Amino acid sequence: MPWNLNSDRPIFIQLIEKIQIDIISGRYAPGDKLPSVRELAQKASVNPNTMQKALAELERTGLVYSQRTSGRFITEDTEMIERLKTELAEEIIMEFLADMQKLGYQKKETLSLLTELIEAAVQPPGC
Repeated sequence: MPWNLNSDRPIFIQLIEKIQIDIISGRYAPGDKLPSVRELAQKASVNPNTMQKALAELERTGLVYSQRTSGRFITEDTEMIERLKTELAEEIIMEFLADMQKLGYQKKETLSLLTELIEAAVQPPGC
């Protein structure tokens, strides 16, 4: 997944979110070693200090941990990763519901439209 950063929000927050998504989506598995700060900064086209700040925050939350001479690793706490996945999904859903309400949709209308679109998306081709 590319590092699509924009100037609307603090870059280090966007870096944190991107790494969190890479973890919960399985791009980085529990216990995996992260690339170095410089490597990640280069891939994201950001200053290494900004990447360091993002990684330090991920360490503070426990999602990432450091081993002095070996680098940074993803937590092996799969329950923590699942909790984060659920929290992020809930945030996305709440934003979606708020946006639908702004468009004038009631809860039942939103659910009906969503159900219709989900059913259409999972139908085999030609049905």
